[in-house]
Amino acid sequence: MSAINRTMSTSIASSTSTFLGSNDLKKIRASKVLIPRRVNGVVKCVASPSAEKTVYTTKVSRNNNMAKLQAGYLFPEIARRRSAHMQKHPDAQVISLGIGDTTEPIPEVITSAMSKRALALSTVDGYSGYGAEQGEKQLRAAIASTYYADLGIEEEDIFVSDGAKSDISRLQVLFGSDVTIAVQDPSYPAYVDSSVILGQTGQFQKDIEKYGNIEYMKCTPENGFFPDLSKVSRTDLIYFCSPNNPTGYAASRDQLTRLVQFAKENGTIIVYDSAYAMYVSDDSPKSIFEIPGAKEVALEVSSFSKYAGFTGVRLGWTAIPKELLYSDGFPVAKDFNRIVCTCFNGASNIAQAGGMACVSAEGIKAMHEVVGFYKENTNIIVDTFNSLGFKVYGGKNAPYVWVHFPGQSSWDVFSEILEKTHVVTTPGSGFGPGGEGFVRVSAFGHRENVLEACRRFKQLYK
Repeated sequence: MSAINRTMSTSIASSTSTFLGSNDLKKIRASKVLIPRRVNGVVKCVASPSAEKTVYTTKVSRNNNMAKLQAGYLFPEIARRRSAHMQKHPDAQVISLGIGDTTEPIPEVITSAMSKRALALSTVDGYSGYGAEQGEKQLRAAIASTYYADLGIEEEDIFVSDGAKSDISRLQVLFGSDVTIAVQDPSYPAYVDSSVILGQTGQFQKDIEKYGNIEYMKCTPENGFFPDLSKVSRTDLIYFCSPNNPTGYAASRDQLTRLVQFAKENGTIIVYDSAYAMYVSDDSPKSIFEIPGAKEVALEVSSFSKYAGFTGVRLGWTAIPKELLYSDGFPVAKDFNRIVCTCFNGASNIAQAGGMACVSAEGIKAMHEVVGFYKENTNIIVDTFNSLGFKVYGGKNAPYVWVHFPGQSSWDVFSEILEKTHVVTTPGSGFGPGGEGFVRVSAFGHRENVLEACRRFKQLYK
């Protein structure tokens, strides 16, 4: 180093030390922030390039199936848009009739049973740890006798869980990635998304808004919201929800008889979702097992979420008959039992205490009152859109109203309603391509909110 450079460097260090401690100086020297350079006889201080930051990555590849998923899951996406709207309009009274979340209090007969069980856990005699993965014996027996009396479904056929949605994913694990599936179109998005994650599907085809290797069974007003089975290709599994989410339509006995016969002819298993069965008010079947021969080709998933307000408590069940066999004759229930024992430690004992209260005589009466309240909400919404001249479907046997906006994008209608009325709905296309042009309006809401939302709908579409 030349004399002038040494002098300059010493001067910089000396003057800097007046303001900085020794550790700071060490950092400056180590990073070489200031470096004296002689250019044409003039000494200049220049900054050296800082070392580029590198982001550490593992050597684990991403699950390619996750990359197939389109955007976010429907309901979190709606919640995100609602939050953005509330930030934009902080003073607006936003009413949610979109995500199907219950709003009314759980009946006291049920909460008191859970409270008693919870308090008992603080005593030596009342404490319990792990329970049976399949659910408490008493509750399994009660579910079988309450919902499947005279249908041939017994205690050992019932698997108590933390909800139907969780069981749908466990069933996907059970059947593996090599099966083919069919779904109603439109249908609850968890069926499709969980199939994509497990690798049962091909890539998403944007031109037709469908995934490859899924049979979409179109359900429209023209076919009575029941698929034309003569046009449906054979698949290993059929996901079928009745009363249906989102259309609100309940399949008739004759239609379900045809579905069971179709499954038998094709050696297919029906995954039947009966989460809204208590809303049925006509002679439509509440269980697939009401249909002769169904125990040989179907299993059923259900839940207390929309009956007792258990959306946050989490309690449901899956019924798998002993007669349901794989192609090699092995019982499906035995494999599901293994899945449950491996992937699940059983439903909360407190929630199961609530479940026992649900299926008591007093609990069933209380649940019917809650369901009746939501059905009254449904009638208010149906009457509102009918009065405005819309084609309205559903609502009779389910807490959902399926409103047609012909020629319009579902997301555009969703956005218009949210922006102009501050009411959250659900775009029909989120349930599949067959839902385009429709909006689902949920009847889950406080009565005053439902009435106010309908007042706003009338103001917007008058």
